[in-house]
Amino acid sequence: MPRSTEQSDPATDSAAETSLDPADWDEFRAVAHGMLDDMIAHIETIRQRPVWQRPSDETRERFTRPLPSEPRELGDVLDDVRTHIMPFATGNLHPSFMGWVHGAGTPIGMVAEIVTGGLNMNCGGRDHAGLVVEQQIVRWMSEALGYPSGASGLFLTGSSMANFVALTIAKTEALGQAVRETGLRDCDRQLVAYTSTEAHSCIAQAMQLSGIGSANLRTIAVDDAGRMLPGALRAAIEQDRANGRLPFLVVGTAGTVNTGAIDPLADIAEVASREKLWFHVDGAIGALAVLSDSLRGLFKGIEKSASVALDFHKWGQVPYDAGFLLVRDGDAHKRAFAQPAAYLQRANRGLAAGETWPCDLGPDLSRGFRALKTWMTIEALGTDRISDSIAHTCMLARHLAEALHRHPAFELKAPVALNIVCFGIRGANSEFVRNLVLDLQESGLAAPSWTTINGELVVRCAIVNHRTTVADIDGFMGTLNRYLADGGFPPGSSIGRR
Repeated sequence: MPRSTEQSDPATDSAAETSLDPADWDEFRAVAHGMLDDMIAHIETIRQRPVWQRPSDETRERFTRPLPSEPRELGDVLDDVRTHIMPFATGNLHPSFMGWVHGAGTPIGMVAEIVTGGLNMNCGGRDHAGLVVEQQIVRWMSEALGYPSGASGLFLTGSSMANFVALTIAKTEALGQAVRETGLRDCDRQLVAYTSTEAHSCIAQAMQLSGIGSANLRTIAVDDAGRMLPGALRAAIEQDRANGRLPFLVVGTAGTVNTGAIDPLADIAEVASREKLWFHVDGAIGALAVLSDSLRGLFKGIEKSASVALDFHKWGQVPYDAGFLLVRDGDAHKRAFAQPAAYLQRANRGLAAGETWPCDLGPDLSRGFRALKTWMTIEALGTDRISDSIAHTCMLARHLAEALHRHPAFELKAPVALNIVCFGIRGANSEFVRNLVLDLQESGLAAPSWTTINGELVVRCAIVNHRTTVADIDGFMGTLNRYLADGGFPPGSSIGRR
């Protein structure tokens, strides 16, 4: 029946009639606790399920229903979650997921998300605990990365956005704050930036979004290990200056997406300092390895950067999403984004207290409490345990590489710098490699991916999961052996057969 258009009397409205809270809190508590128990069991028993499986036709059909106007029982809604969502997730919780650089999360992070959802804080500004916690992470990351006490930081969706924000700061510093109003039309020279041929595509996208254009991003050649060549960088800058252009930014990569290679950050920092360029590090994949005593030396020079992007939701194992940007010069950070507005006025007391709010440091005014799950993860586990997990995944990558090297059918296609292993199959063409990866994914036994190195399609294994063990890597090798021996998975190989 159509909803009545009769106006309600505010004097007679009760909270029970207008509130969206449960009518029966005890019933809600029981249902919610049941879902929490199911999620804990889901994580605890993750090895017993396929790494990944395609959403069923029934599930796809379930999510074609029209917009609902009437309520359903929460228990029924959660049954849909159990039936149509939980079995068909990405798979990155599973120890045999190695296709992309996804963290596996932790039960601690899941509990943090419950708290975050319950508090429902907007961390764009105001004076409340959410911003205090975020500043704690800024101080911790400044300590870990060798930044000064005046550094600033900001949680974002991920390093793609963090890299874009860093580029925006660099552009503003190069052209002055007036560029925020006038745009690039008054710039008398063309801005140019530099990164390696192995850099993530989000750097080119950031150039596009900034209005500078990706045609003005110079991709610098790399050595045989996939690391930027500082000599080629210097030559490119010299050529651009000679041609009347304005170099303003160089982006080094601490863990390339293809192979995990680490650019020579100290050498790049020296070039950037001499040429007066903003030196940004895309550390989405590798920067958190500075927490490990055994790996920190690989990132020498990162402490000399002007800014670093990183993802806690990768090696930090924080639930998605938890990207982060750290900026050495807090004033430069604020100059690029602070926006006066009547509704954002500050006070020396009350809820509007505080000189700098997160909305002064990035494009978001509405922001979730990403800092809590990061803080809880670090507080509950400690950096020693987290860094041991990071170092362990690197050991597993070396273990896999050694096993592949010993096998006559496989050949490594890139050095193993951190936790990414790329290999080919001798005598196989691209179609075979692609089908191998897809067959493995659809079998539910393992989930690698592929990439292209030197024009050749290769299998790529990114070992990020803290649950992965040597036995899992050996099991993956056994699966590869069976696949090659049988010419694919034989009839009767069912999804999730282990």
